[in-house]
Amino acid sequence: MYLLQAKKLTVVIIGALLNAIGMNCFLIPANVYASGFAGVAQLIANWTPLSTGILLFLLNIPVAILGWIKVGKSFTFYSFLSVAFMSFFMGVIPVNAYSNDILLNAVFGGVISAVGVGFTLKWGASTGGMDIVAMILSRVQDKPVGTYFFTLNSIIIVTAGYLYGWEKALYTLVTLYAATRVIDAIHTRHQKLTVMIVTKKSDELKNAIHDKLVRGITMIPARGAFSNEERDMMMIVITRYELFDLERIIKEVDPNAFTNIVQTTAIFGFFRKE
Repeated sequence: MYLLQAKKLTVVIIGALLNAIGMNCFLIPANVYASGFAGVAQLIANWTPLSTGILLFLLNIPVAILGWIKVGKSFTFYSFLSVAFMSFFMGVIPVNAYSNDILLNAVFGGVISAVGVGFTLKWGASTGGMDIVAMILSRVQDKPVGTYFFTLNSIIIVTAGYLYGWEKALYTLVTLYAATRVIDAIHTRHQKLTVMIVTKKSDELKNAIHDKLVRGITMIPARGAFSNEERDMMMIVITRYELFDLERIIKEVDPNAFTNIVQTTAIFGFFRKE
């Protein structure tokens, strides 16, 4: 357990460092805006003496408190750690342009930051801010998380275009597109996933999953076509943020289980959001 937490903390720190590099070395020097709270912090920094890193940290404090209550303590804790380390690295790394080409800055800034975000998500945390706000709003209004990502990022793009010229807004779109593609490749773009697990240890796996996740499981009898052995297939619907915990449970209880993870586009019936 301690080794796992150490690995998770290491990934969070490296992800925060990559985010800070993407911001200070590419996006901020080119006046191209990031997505989420980082983009909001950039906009506010143009009107205040505070740096983008400090503003990012301050914006995430009330969000972390809400996330601790509404989303989950472990997820929120590591997400806030990610924000804290990112703010620290942004204060340490000098803001310096490595290219005068705004398109190169937009692409590389988006890609480098997205690598940090993708691996952070893959290890069961987030980079705070937008992730937590969107999750809370989706539970209040019962709408997909992606709807709120799109809405909040659209506000950032329109504001940047209105204040600083629409060319900057278009380059911000390039950054968002590049970042989204990279995150999709590393983690998953789907908000809900259906996991089908074929295992001989269904009882042990069921208990281990229920100890960690509050999710319903459907048990389906299965038989191996080649071996003709009796097995069980467990079907469970999770959110993308629970994928890391579920993968760890399966590896610990039954490393030989066959697991298939597919996109879930819609759910009819009860699905616990907490």
